[in-house]
Amino acid sequence: MDQQGLGGILWNYLKIFKILCSMFSRWNWVACGFYLMLNICSPDASGGLVQSCGHIIPESPVLALGSNFTALCILNESCLDFGNIYASQIIWKIKNRVVPKEQYREINRTVSSVTFNDTSSLATPLTCNILADGQMEQNIYGITVTVGLAPEKPKNLSCIVHLLSRFRHVMTCTWDPGRHTFLDTQFRLRYSWPEELFPDCIPKDVNNSCTITDIQFFVNTEIWVEATNALGKAESDHLVVDPIDIVKPLSPQNVSVSSGALPTGLKLSWENWISDAVMKLKFNIRYRIVGDTNWTEVPSEDTASPRTSFNVQGLRPYTEYAFSIRCMKEDGEGYWSDWSEEKTGITSEEQPSKGPPLWRIIDKSHSPGSWTVHLIWKALKPFEANGVILQYEVTVRDKSSLTSPVKKYNVTGTNQTLQLPEGTYEVTLIARNSAGASPPSVLLIPASNSKAPVKNLRTLPKHDKLWVGWTAPNSFVLKYVIEWCLVSSSSDCIIEWQIAPGDIQDIELKGIKPFKCYLITVYPLYADGQGSGQSVKAYLKQDRPSKGPTVQTKKVGKAEAVLTWNHLTVEEQNGFIRNYTILYKTIDGNETVVTVDPSKTEYTLSSLTSDTLYTVRMMASTDNGSRTGPDFTFTTQKFGRGEIEAIVVPVCLAFLLIVLLGVLFCFNKRDLIKKHIWPIVPDPSKSNIAQWSPQVPAKHNFNSKDQMYPEGSFTDVSVVEIEADDKKSFSEQDLKPFDLLKKEKSTSEGHSSGIGGSSCMSSPRQSVSDSDEGETTQNTSSTVQYSTVVLNGYRDQTPVQVFSRSESTQPLLDSEERPEDHAGGVDSPAQRQQYFRQNGGQDEVNTDRPCFEITKQFIHGNEGDLVGFVQLQISGQSSQPLGFEIEKNTQEAALSNVLQTYTEGQTVRPETVEENPLSVDEMPKSYLPQTVRHGGYMPQ
Repeated sequence: MDQQGLGGILWNYLKIFKILCSMFSRWNWVACGFYLMLNICSPDASGGLVQSCGHIIPESPVLALGSNFTALCILNESCLDFGNIYASQIIWKIKNRVVPKEQYREINRTVSSVTFNDTSSLATPLTCNILADGQMEQNIYGITVTVGLAPEKPKNLSCIVHLLSRFRHVMTCTWDPGRHTFLDTQFRLRYSWPEELFPDCIPKDVNNSCTITDIQFFVNTEIWVEATNALGKAESDHLVVDPIDIVKPLSPQNVSVSSGALPTGLKLSWENWISDAVMKLKFNIRYRIVGDTNWTEVPSEDTASPRTSFNVQGLRPYTEYAFSIRCMKEDGEGYWSDWSEEKTGITSEEQPSKGPPLWRIIDKSHSPGSWTVHLIWKALKPFEANGVILQYEVTVRDKSSLTSPVKKYNVTGTNQTLQLPEGTYEVTLIARNSAGASPPSVLLIPASNSKAPVKNLRTLPKHDKLWVGWTAPNSFVLKYVIEWCLVSSSSDCIIEWQIAPGDIQDIELKGIKPFKCYLITVYPLYADGQGSGQSVKAYLKQDRPSKGPTVQTKKVGKAEAVLTWNHLTVEEQNGFIRNYTILYKTIDGNETVVTVDPSKTEYTLSSLTSDTLYTVRMMASTDNGSRTGPDFTFTTQKFGRGEIEAIVVPVCLAFLLIVLLGVLFCFNKRDLIKKHIWPIVPDPSKSNIAQWSPQVPAKHNFNSKDQMYPEGSFTDVSVVEIEADDKKSFSEQDLKPFDLLKKEKSTSEGHSSGIGGSSCMSSPRQSVSDSDEGETTQNTSSTVQYSTVVLNGYRDQTPVQVFSRSESTQPLLDSEERPEDHAGGVDSPAQRQQYFRQNGGQDEVNTDRPCFEITKQFIHGNEGDLVGFVQLQISGQSSQPLGFEIEKNTQEAALSNVLQTYTEGQTVRPETVEENPLSVDEMPKSYLPQTVRHGGYMPQ
């Protein structure tokens, strides 16, 4: 089937669909839209595709930016029969953005227009749309709108002829294309002779220049530029010129520099690219000192004529210069060539133009009355030296002595050290090169700097330079010497210096570095001496310190702490330290800030809390910032200074006092303490009992007082048994001391065993007897206590020897008998038997009977009472049998001797007194050995 038949079929279907839409007006709007789409896309009956329902006039226009524009959307008549489509239903859009309906205008039922007053806001595409049955929006047609500007007239047209070689050259023209048009704009460079038009020169990749390769000199050529785009055409002004007048020649070649006849001049030579027959040239020469950036040009009138060489004058001797040359047409038409390659040359030597700057540094010598003078000078600058300095000549003249010889030194360096006596000297310095000697430099060294110094010395950093200023003294100053050195904590200060004229009062120091400390000193020099130096420290720039101070504690108390630190080194300060700041706090407390003068290295914190941990750090500050050091912790003491001493010292003194009192007490009571701690234990081998014979009582010499009592007094008292038959004869006051003796007796009762029992409370034992009684020494306790009571005689009476209890624990042996006891005596065996055994015919009963006991303790009392007590005892026992009379007499004698010994105020008191007198059978038995002398006996 051909395309025309297919279109007819689709057309018939559209008619049917239209009728159905008109019959059923409530059909879905989607179906009608589908019908409209088929109507737009179906081919027409003429054999092509079905034409659109409308179109826009104009078609893809190019518009001037900012102009008015109106577009028309026209609907086709064939579309009006379907779906009630009219121009009033048209909607205009710019890039899918609906144009306000105020800009619409319905011309008739098929045409609608839209108007834009300013195309600056117009974008592409511009579309015409229709709303079918008020429900579905459908695009009818769309166009592309281009907005731009017409080209401007090109301006500033200029052309240059470049020489590429001696016979080849090109002309390049440039212009200003004007504003950007937003459109495709074409530029053309056109040129012609009066009677001939040459092909246009079309720029490539640019729109402001073009190069013509075929030109002719000495012919006027007309040159202009045309610019064309869719909105219009523009043409530049016409330029008429001879190409020879717009030539830019090549720079001179083969430039060379040679020494001239004078040390202040150099000769330049070169070659030109173009011959004088074609074009005559003039030149421009420039030069500079090597290392300098400033050029100096030779005056143009000196090089205005054609040439190939030139002598440059007025240069410095022995100085290296760089030269460069350029050229152009002699009449000034055209352009200067580029500068030639630089060439250098050195001028000849000349004698130095000035003497070296001279200064001195004076140190005290080890020898008294002399100096160590360091002469120092600066090397001359190249333009001052005018050559190579071969040596320096130093002359020293003593001004204080006219007869002193002049000293001369030839030095190749820039310093000389001299040992000179103190005085005034004139030093002269000359620099010499191959061309001659310099003018002399003279320095006066006075004996003392007694002249006036400068005033108000100050420094001022300005524009990254350090300036030093001062106020001149009242006297005339020839010149000033400014010394400075870099202050360092690790090396010596290396002095730099310079000389300033006497008519200035400030100067810029060279070679100063930032963040470094410099010591600056200014000396005024007079015609007849010099003034003392004034010094100041300065920084070109300051920064905050490199580190903070490290703080430590020197001493910590209860409520205060002494902090110490070291000054930062000069290298660490980076500026002037204005103050130190101490920051301290407890663990949970607020930080306290204290500002300290920068000259201090110690500070005391006060009002601290005792026994508390503190954290402290320190900060150093300059004009440009601060830096904090590390943290340090310390703990305050619990007690303050002197508090512990106030407690310990009194305690120690009290303790020492107690110890001293105790020592004194022990010293006074040493006998009593010794008796309780170290009791005297007699030697059994020296015991009198050990020498006693059980058969014969010992015979003692009662008349030999010195033999028995060598010391004239008794040494100890253990036990003396006293029997009384009537306790009632004593008063209670008399019996109280015996109660104390009874307690002592009961305490020592368990330790009393002795022979015969020296205490009536001790367990009774049988005394040593003969074999008739059948008693042996085996009945005796293994522990025997024995002693001897030695008494002085009463009032020069004959003393008696008494046996008593001893503290010895050695057992008595039968073999321990005294030899003299076996030698015989006046006593009969019956007497010896009665001596060892009293009341032998009676049984030993009533062992618990009380008795009287005299102990070691003697109490001061009334001698008359004690004598009465003895009389009462003796009278109370008068009715006893004769068998006891001996014992009683012995006891009375012993007691009498005791009374005689202690008549001076000592009294022996009884322990207890029985209420009824004892009978013979009740009388306690004494088991101590007895010795009978002169009608009496005494227990021993």
